[in-house]
Amino acid sequence: MKIAEVSQLYQISADTLRYYERVGLIPAIERNKGGIREYSEEDLKHIEFVKCMRKAGLSIESLITYFDLMKKGDETLEERKALLLEEREKIETRMKEIQESLDHLNYKISLYDEKIKDSCLK
Repeated sequence: MKIAEVSQLYQISADTLRYYERVGLIPAIERNKGGIREYSEEDLKHIEFVKCMRKAGLSIESLITYFDLMKKGDETLEERKALLLEEREKIETRMKEIQESLDHLNYKISLYDEKIKDSCLK
């Protein structure tokens, strides 16, 4: 798959894909005889993982650390797990904060619903 196709498939700019490659979030992409990147299924799996983790809020730095650890092999399993546990905790904290905001918003909306209902009854 060419970079334009991957870009369209994952809704990530070609510049972002090149950046991910440059900083090591995805492995070096094989190139054809003309020097054009050819993404493999394995490359696409890396991109999906990075996109998922970025959407969850992981920083580029955390992901770079994670992939650097992965490259070192199974001796880093505990470190990788610890990194992911830490990131999960951050996400859970954000989710709690978002739920609190949503609860407050729903409360305020219910107050407006009551006022609107009361004004219609007059």
